[in-house]
Amino acid sequence: MPFPKNFTWGAAAASYQIEGAANADGKGPSVWDMFCKKPNAVFQGHTGDVACDHYHRYREDAALMQQIGLQAYRLSISWPRILPEGTGRVNEAGLAFYDRLIDALLEANVEPYVTLFHWDLPLALYHRGSWLNRDSADWFAEYTHRVVERLSDRVKHWMTFNEPSIFIGMGYQTGVHAPGDKLRFAELTRAAHHVLLAHGKSVQAIRAATKQPCRIGYAPAATGRIPHTDSAADIAAAKHVMFDGFGKNLWHNGLWLDPVFLGNYPDGLLQAFGDEGPDIQSSDMQIIHQPLDFFGTNIYAWERVSAKSNGAPGGERVPYPAGHASTALNWYVTPDSLYWGARFFYERYQKPIYITENGLSVRDSVALDGKVHDAQRVDFLTRYLAALRRAGEDGAEIAGYFQWSVLDNFEWAEGYKERFGLIHVDYQTQKRTLKDSAYFYADVIRSNGANIPELAATEI
Repeated sequence: MPFPKNFTWGAAAASYQIEGAANADGKGPSVWDMFCKKPNAVFQGHTGDVACDHYHRYREDAALMQQIGLQAYRLSISWPRILPEGTGRVNEAGLAFYDRLIDALLEANVEPYVTLFHWDLPLALYHRGSWLNRDSADWFAEYTHRVVERLSDRVKHWMTFNEPSIFIGMGYQTGVHAPGDKLRFAELTRAAHHVLLAHGKSVQAIRAATKQPCRIGYAPAATGRIPHTDSAADIAAAKHVMFDGFGKNLWHNGLWLDPVFLGNYPDGLLQAFGDEGPDIQSSDMQIIHQPLDFFGTNIYAWERVSAKSNGAPGGERVPYPAGHASTALNWYVTPDSLYWGARFFYERYQKPIYITENGLSVRDSVALDGKVHDAQRVDFLTRYLAALRRAGEDGAEIAGYFQWSVLDNFEWAEGYKERFGLIHVDYQTQKRTLKDSAYFYADVIRSNGANIPELAATEI
């Protein structure tokens, strides 16, 4: 059975992970340029200085996307390539690069879905307080305006932030991502609130500057749980953990989703945060709660929960059995996360669902026959897409799927060790090789998913 008639098939990547040209044509440094120079911060000292050299090879990459048949490509804009100091002076060469990239995509019949922020904050703004500074919301709105006024004659789909829980939680709490800080909880909630304000002001800036009707969304790494069984009790337990189980941490959907889509922080969340919660000014929630056109979510692997044996609210973690399938990053393979993710998020927020990232790392290499045989990725895609289609059949409005990633790339603190791409990249020669999964995905797109077998829940 195929997917919905107007379903969008795409793949995704991010500016710092693929562009390279870290110091080219007037680009300013980002926090990731800084972080990669820290001793022992990134695997084997890898950096994004060259990455996939997409900055110079974008036409080749657009042609490969066309060869696969991608209908859409989710890219991100490098803020310091546009505004080297974060605000003020505009780097015309940076805007011109994205002009060329957007034009190349459209010539290849690939629709651009533009994410405005995928973690590469201008280093100059880090020196001014980063997201701890309330002015960061206005900095981001200014940057948004510059991009939208330049590209919106051709770009119709926008996303504000990618995974704020990750870049705040791993960048400012654990310090394993850029900028590498370890702040106390009060500063973390302050930064989170300012990111949400920046989201709202960015949406306002897009609506004000766009040159044509557009659709706007958001791409959080939403926290989810899979019910251990289809029983009402286990489903209720999973929902409780996802939406009502509060504590003093940064991973709540109530922190990153409810203010954006429902216009409020849950009372239980603010109670859990206590005096370390954010300073909320009178108009803040109105600014954050801007009308959005779709719900984007990045989903990889979710845990399972069952109802508590004593009948209390909440859920109990159900470990996966020994030997359960996992990826090269040791993330469990959990296809039903797409089923329950699409269902739960559609039921709660009533917006069309885009899976804005989903994929896996595999230890891919070019075989003696010159090809890349990534059977695990093909199997992964089959299982996850079958689960997503089942969610649509059971009532969720599923609108699109973006595989992560179109190219092997710089995987943040893991450097070039992890390969997520449909296309293999030899980082010494920059040669691109379509993997078996790319040809499989091309068949998925051509058939609108009709080549994905019907799999029962017990098979996925």
